[in-house]
Order: sequence, then C-alpha cells, then structure tokens
Amino acid sequence: MTTEQILYPPIEPYDAGMLSVGDGQQLYWEECGNPDGKPAVFLHGGPGGGCNADQRRYFNPDKYRIVLFDQRQCGRSTPHAATPAADFSVNTTWKLVADIETVRADRGIDSWLVFGGSWGSALALAYAEAHPRRVSELVLRGIFTLRRKELDWFYNGPAGMMSPVWWRAFEEPLGAGFAGDRISAYHDLLFDPDPAVHLPAGLAWTRWEAATSKLENTQADIDAWSDPAYALAFARIENHFFVHGGWFADNQLIDLADRLAGIPGVIVQGKYDLCCPVVTADDLHRAWPEADYKLVLAGHSIAEPAIAKELVAATDRFAD
Repeated sequence: MTTEQILYPPIEPYDAGMLSVGDGQQLYWEECGNPDGKPAVFLHGGPGGGCNADQRRYFNPDKYRIVLFDQRQCGRSTPHAATPAADFSVNTTWKLVADIETVRADRGIDSWLVFGGSWGSALALAYAEAHPRRVSELVLRGIFTLRRKELDWFYNGPAGMMSPVWWRAFEEPLGAGFAGDRISAYHDLLFDPDPAVHLPAGLAWTRWEAATSKLENTQADIDAWSDPAYALAFARIENHFFVHGGWFADNQLIDLADRLAGIPGVIVQGKYDLCCPVVTADDLHRAWPEADYKLVLAGHSIAEPAIAKELVAATDRFAD
C-alpha cells in the first residue's frame, strides 16, 4: 500500500490567518477538518520546514479539528529567514514553545493532541514537558532531541559513510580537506551577506537532508527541497538552532521524560532512519515506557508508507 492510499483525502482549511506572537513575528496558522472535533496540533520539522497540505491528511477530518502553523521565520510566517529583515536572536526553542501556547489560547483550545516528527518531535517533547496539562496525547515520529552525539552523527561524519555521493556534495562548500566542526563552519557560510556564498551553502545543507530522508530517494524528492529561498531559510534556521544545541542541556528532553507520565503516547521510528538514528527513540522509550513504541521498516520521512500507516493508526486510535 502506498502512502497516498494510507492518508485521508486532501482537504482545505476552513479558517486561516496571521497571528502576532511578539518580537515582530507574524505566524501563519490554519484550521482544517471538523470545527467541533478533537483538537490536534501538527508541529512541523526542520526547524524551518513549514507546514504543507499533506500534513493535514494524517487525521480523520470528520473527527479532528486540525491546527497547523508555520513556525517563526519559515513558510508563510514573517519576516522570512531568507530575508535581511530576519532577526535570529528572537527564534529559539523556548520562543516556539511560547508560540504554541499563544496559538492554543488564540484558538480557544483547552488541551490538544500534539503531533510532531523529527524537529517536531523535539518541540513536542519540550512543549509537553513544559505544559503537560495542555497535552491530551503525543504522537511522535523520527525522534530527535538535539543531543551533541545526534548532531555529530549527521553533520560531522558517521552518516556520510552511508551516503558518500551526497556527503561529498554537502562538504563541497567547506573546501577540500576540511576537518573541523561542520555545523559551526556552515554557520559562517549561511550568514555571510554575499549571496554567492550563502545560497550555495543553503542548497548544499538542505539537499543533504533531502537526500538521506528516505530509504529510496529520487531526484524529484531532492528537487522538491531545492527552491533557493526555501533552502536558505531551512538551512539558516536549522543551523541557528543546532549551533545553540536547541537551548537544551544535553539529554534534557530525555532526562525530563518523567513529566510525560499519564500522557498517552505513540513513538513511531524508522529502523533505518539515517537522519535521526533509532538509538534516540530507544532512549526516549526507556525513559517513557508507557508510550507505545513502533519500530518499522523505513527511513526518516513521514511520507514512507510504514511510518504513515502507524501515524494514521495512532491518530485514529486517539480520535474518540
């Protein structure tokens, strides 16, 4: 069965708008499905990925009131990270956690199912650990907690041995023989004012993730991430967060998992996830054993059929 066959049919928002959250930031938000249904919020990945129409389809539209929003400086939110007006000092994990609460209160929701994958899983955990009474359930995929060993795995060498062609493309902007911390070095490139420097760096950074997100990637998958403005915003926001370790103490999200006690949850993890290796999901489950843990034959992407199947099963399970 394909992912297209697993997901609910495409739907359009019944309401949408822009919400001011302070610091000069305007967030795009939308609601889909049933206005009287069970509230759920979708936290997109990246950070910097933005939300899209397919993300609405992981919920039964007859039963869920689905809220999606573009996090600070990406998607349709403004100012956009690809523009000179973007002030990255006002974009942090804890600002985003506060933004989720602002969206919830603005929409008149008391508590909601929180759904997040990849960076969205880290943000969902940070939010749930800070505001457990506002979370009715957690559905997490491709677990990522920004521990230094996770960042080093993907950006400082080991993952490159699994995809050498795309690793060489990722290293190209750094120059031959580079041997330092690639996250820090990319920060200098991505925030260089010269487009001849920051645009190739943004594309190389973003394509590295695109090329490793599925068990079998096509050129079309990579091209979908290759719009220059999208790639630059995605790369800048990710790099900004990673340089700062997500503003977490190392292992913080797992160390504080006892705060999730009593929240029903599902963890869906691809066994061959190259971006976010299975060890992090395993560590989270050991710290939060009451969650259901689904280890499936897949890579990282939410669009892989084995992952999509378990995510839809999870939201169906919690719909009532």
